[in-house]
Amino acid sequence: MGFSMQPYGIQSMLKEGHKHLSGLDEAVLKNIDACKQLSTITRTSLGPNGMNKMVINHLDKLFVTNDAATIVNELEVQHPAAKILVLAGKAQQEEIGDGANLTISFAGEILQNADELIRMGLHPSEIISGYNKSINKAIEILGELVEPGSENMDVRNKEQVTCRTKAAVASKQFGQEDVLCNLISEACIQVCPKNPANFNVDNVRVAKLVGGGLNNSSIVHGMVLKGDTVGTMKRVEKAKVAVFVGGVDTSATETKGTVLIHSAEQLENYAKTEEAKVEELIKAVADSGAKVIVSGAAVGEMALHFCERYKLMVLKISSKFELRRFCRTTGSVAILKLSPPSPDDLGYVDSISVEEIGGTRVTVVRNEEGGNSVCTVVLRGSTDSILDDLERAVDDGVNTYKAMCRDSRIVPGGAATEIELAKRLKEFSFKETGLDQYAIAKFAESFEMIPKTLAENAGLNAMEIISSLYADHASGNTKVGIDLVEGVCKDVSTLNIWDLYVTKFFALKYAADAACTVLRVDQIIMSKPAGGPRRDAAPGGMDED
Repeated sequence: MGFSMQPYGIQSMLKEGHKHLSGLDEAVLKNIDACKQLSTITRTSLGPNGMNKMVINHLDKLFVTNDAATIVNELEVQHPAAKILVLAGKAQQEEIGDGANLTISFAGEILQNADELIRMGLHPSEIISGYNKSINKAIEILGELVEPGSENMDVRNKEQVTCRTKAAVASKQFGQEDVLCNLISEACIQVCPKNPANFNVDNVRVAKLVGGGLNNSSIVHGMVLKGDTVGTMKRVEKAKVAVFVGGVDTSATETKGTVLIHSAEQLENYAKTEEAKVEELIKAVADSGAKVIVSGAAVGEMALHFCERYKLMVLKISSKFELRRFCRTTGSVAILKLSPPSPDDLGYVDSISVEEIGGTRVTVVRNEEGGNSVCTVVLRGSTDSILDDLERAVDDGVNTYKAMCRDSRIVPGGAATEIELAKRLKEFSFKETGLDQYAIAKFAESFEMIPKTLAENAGLNAMEIISSLYADHASGNTKVGIDLVEGVCKDVSTLNIWDLYVTKFFALKYAADAACTVLRVDQIIMSKPAGGPRRDAAPGGMDED
């Protein structure tokens, strides 16, 4: 029989190859450590002077960015606890579209402080109850810090929009926020519907064209499609548009048929009838008043020939979503197969022209008068990665605009709000009895991470900055924050640095939720990974797209 040891305890219950980590040291502190590592990565990218990260994902695609949402999406985070922070960052990105970095960095910071409390001998459940009290109090204080009179804003007033989007854009593209905010606010105001709450982010498009610089960027009221037109017509003005989804071509019949031809005449006429049929269809489109045909699929040779004869411009848009956007821009109804369009189905454009921007041929569809439903920001830059980063900044700006359409309240930026929160929570912790007060004090301390990081990323002395911020706030100046350009503490309301209240609200909420979720875990039980090929490995022979 031999001396084979029979497994006992939890080993005997689970399949072999499993991992079981329990207790404070193995599970809780390890989890906290993993989250700390993640927040250390994102933290240095926080704020306007944040450093860029160069991330190369599993498909060898290169990202150079300081946008935390992109960074954590492309890092394939394996650790289950760190994944919770990633999810909190994603939730923030989807809810507001900005502040993912604040969420992840802040969650990492409160977890690090929880780590110290656990080592001091507090039980995680006491820390959680303290953190829950703190976040409720913090949100209450945040409401008090809102700038009075900011809750009713005119979302079509460019100055008010710019002052609110500036902080979000500056944290991505510092020094270029003025140029970008102008573009963004103009584009957003263009497409803002009568009821601003229905603002759709998808209506502000970004076209990235390599070459030139940011100052050459412009706004097109309408769409910019990469690629040329199909025929020889390159410019049409004030035209009606017919959109065909199924392509402009002679359609083969569904059924197979055999044709018996007896004589040469019949053979000649057979080919002619096809021509006549196509000509009849194209002529019907031309007679309906349409000057532009947009096709969702291939355009046949013969059909193209007749389009040229009737002076019709032919555009090909192969992407379904682009086609839908095109219909939205022009107000046309997509027709499934080539058939004479009814007047209601036709759309209208001010002009469609083929222009050459920086060596790239693009088709510009302008629609100034008819309800501006789509607007395009044409970005120019020297390399692809710069353009990608500019696009992320524009996305952030547009998302901020959407958030401000729902709730336009603002709080002082430049870490002024955070220091005030830290100060008030500290005072709140002294009033508490019981062990919660330690957790609340640590939670308050965590807010110092934000001014500290902003100062460090800008190369300033963090300790000096924080102590002078505290001194100013203690004397009642609640709006004093860091002026990163001069490296001193100033009243941020004079510098026009404001953050949206909703961004902060959700970022703190998600961060506290994520941290409490991580702290509630006391055992990790991982079963043996299943055999077979990896799930996320791309099947062989597939290209990037």
